[in-house]
Amino acid sequence: MMLPRLSLQSISYLLPLLFVTALGPRQVLGGDILETKGFATCLESNSIKISRLELSYDRSTNNITFDLAGSSDKVQNVTALLTVTAYGKKLDEQSVNPCDKGIAELCPVPARNFSAKGSVSMPTGFASQIPEIAFRVPDLDGLARLELVADNETVACVESVVNNGKTASQPAVSYVTAAIAAAALALSAISAVGAAGAGGSTAGVSPNFGDVMFWFQSVATNGMLSVDYPPVYRSFVKNFAWSTGLVQWTQVQKGIDNFRQVTGGNTTQMSVEYLMNATLIYNRNGADNIKNSKRSLEASMENFLYPRDSNATDQSSGQSQIMHYVDGIEAYVEQLKIPSANTFMTVLLMFAILIAAIAVLILLFKVILETWALFASFPKSLTGFRKRYWGFLAGTIVRIILILYGTWVMYCMYQFTKGDSWAVHLLAALTLLIFTGILGFFAVKIFLVARHVKKLEGNPDGLFLNKPYMRRYGLFYDQFKSNFWWIFLPLIFYAFMKAAFIALGDGHGLIQAAGQLGCELMLLILLLWSRPFNTRSGNVLNIVISVVRVMSVVCLLVFVHELGIGADTKTVTGVALIAIQSTLTAALAILLAINAIVVMCQDNPHEKRRKELEKQRLADNLTPLDARNSMLLGKGAPGNDGKGYYRTTPTHDTFFPIEQQGSSQYPMQPMSRHDPYGGSTPYHERSQSAEG
Repeated sequence: MMLPRLSLQSISYLLPLLFVTALGPRQVLGGDILETKGFATCLESNSIKISRLELSYDRSTNNITFDLAGSSDKVQNVTALLTVTAYGKKLDEQSVNPCDKGIAELCPVPARNFSAKGSVSMPTGFASQIPEIAFRVPDLDGLARLELVADNETVACVESVVNNGKTASQPAVSYVTAAIAAAALALSAISAVGAAGAGGSTAGVSPNFGDVMFWFQSVATNGMLSVDYPPVYRSFVKNFAWSTGLVQWTQVQKGIDNFRQVTGGNTTQMSVEYLMNATLIYNRNGADNIKNSKRSLEASMENFLYPRDSNATDQSSGQSQIMHYVDGIEAYVEQLKIPSANTFMTVLLMFAILIAAIAVLILLFKVILETWALFASFPKSLTGFRKRYWGFLAGTIVRIILILYGTWVMYCMYQFTKGDSWAVHLLAALTLLIFTGILGFFAVKIFLVARHVKKLEGNPDGLFLNKPYMRRYGLFYDQFKSNFWWIFLPLIFYAFMKAAFIALGDGHGLIQAAGQLGCELMLLILLLWSRPFNTRSGNVLNIVISVVRVMSVVCLLVFVHELGIGADTKTVTGVALIAIQSTLTAALAILLAINAIVVMCQDNPHEKRRKELEKQRLADNLTPLDARNSMLLGKGAPGNDGKGYYRTTPTHDTFFPIEQQGSSQYPMQPMSRHDPYGGSTPYHERSQSAEG
């Protein structure tokens, strides 16, 4: 076997991939090894059928190990023709005669099932022909095609991915991004509990939990279009699948399969068991060409094979390998070992688990507060949460619905077009109707309240200054300026349209990408025009995120098959996209840490203004005889000399300035336990003497 000998031009295309290697992919194989993973048939043949193909090259030993199995209907002498491509470019082609290499099992091929295993020593200097980058770049886009030729006629053809064991899809990346989201959630929860005590809302400053989740979901959905992704980017976006509710859980998938089976679903070729034994083939021509690519040798070269799971059923028995052609959303979810027909139910169950967990935590915190109150006093800031914990729970659920609404619309629409179970269709319709109804209800209520407040006061400031309004509706608009309270409406519409383009345009990458670009550009224009957030940092951050989303969609256009852009250019674009999105993710993590300090040291602008107005209103309501003067207005309060002494309350109906009456009429006296306003004579005795 002759592995890739890359030219200088090819190497120049691969150099940016070193950046991805530095991001953290870890080596899976031991030593410097290149091997094939999975395979697909590229020629329908009745003469020879291949059921297993495994090739690996170990640079430390300079040996190639092979494992080949199949069946033949007659005895025939064959020659193996091996063609290797990398990033869409043909690198090498070698012809191998099994008899010359001493492979007795294939010299000749017998008229029965056959199997051949062994290793072949490569010529001295072969290792130096393989660039170092081939062993270091994650998700190497290499493809090996093996053709068996007899009497100048191709009698068998299989293709397999050349892999070095490194990938940009790392569980550690998923854990880190999940930890960032968890930190944002914890910060929002702390702010929310404090806001509940003050009667405010829970939005906080940017970036908050919503900003982080919206960004992660954006990265994940970037990998769901029906376009020709380079392998490295396809693996990268897989790390963010959890943010859209896609969590691989085999037992849950088996349960969903059983539910679909009894409600009209087809689990023959759409189940987790089927996926465990299948090789995913990413179709690069769009859904319309999948059937043709199964039978066409030329179209087959346009597909990328995905390695089967290491736990998949061994094919040594001679059974035919399952080739499963996937594209778009189906390709994204099934690389996670989630059948595409199970997508909505998976997300629904994860949502139910999340809601249940949050409810348990909130109720547990309530129990802790009640127990605390039995033995000691707790901070006043927690009093509001203790009284209104049910409202806090309801608000949290509404906030989660708001955050997940876009992806929920996408999965529901995908279920309507690709699903196969009437029960799942019904659940998707009901939940979409409920979620849309909840958001619609709040939108109408906020609009009516804003119109009422504006009619009374001439501006919508009352939405932010009225505590009941903030408690009920503030989560939708608290982070915006008062004049742009309505900005949440176009944001919900943006999420809906973006999801609709992805789900309904599945299989048509150009339409999906163009629709995404239109949505992102409209949002960017809206943010640049309005700058709606109540802090400068919030405006800057959200505009930067929007710009990156626009750039990401522009890069996705490079992957559209109809545009005919080369594989090497797509790979470089994918690496650049990974660098941009990784940088923004890291920046969000840093800003989140800064936010933790800001939340402790700085009030929300609307909350700060509300407190100032309350103090001013309280001061306006005080009278000269109000005892609160001494506490609220300090030394300058009427009747207070700042030393704990008070003037005696006048008994005349007509009040004169102290300068006119003289200091002897109202002498300064220490406060008596009989009369809080001064003097030693009890009040009832003074009253009796007055009557006398």
